Amino acid sequence: MAKKPSTSDGEWLSALALALVETGFRNSRLEELHAGVSPDTAVGDYSDVKVVTPYGEIAWSRVSRLDDEEMKALMIEVVDRVYTMLTHPEPFMRLAGGPALEQAAA
Repeated sequence: MAKKPSTSDGEWLSALALALVETGFRNSRLEELHAGVSPDTAVGDYSDVKVVTPYGEIAWSRVSRLDDEEMKALMIEVVDRVYTMLTHPEPFMRLAGGPALEQAAA
C-alpha cells in the first residue's frame, strides 16, 4: 500500500506542481497564443459568437483555438521546460520570490 504523504510532503508536492505548471507551461509559448482579442458574448454561453472565414461561419464552440503546428511547438517547448526543471531543479526552487521548496516542506 502506498504511504500517505505527510502534510509537509503535501506542501512540497503542491509547491513543486506550481513550479512545474508556472515555469513549464504558463510562461511558455502559451502566453503568445493567449495574447490578442478575446470575443465577448451577450448571452453568456458564446452561442452568439461566430468566426467568419472565406468558406463560411464557424460557431465559437467548434473553433479550434490552436492549429496542429502551434500545438506541436507548444508541446515540444513544455516537454523541454519540464525536463529541464526535473533534471536541474535548483534554479526553480524559489517560486515567485516565495520560500524555497525545501523551506516550504519544513
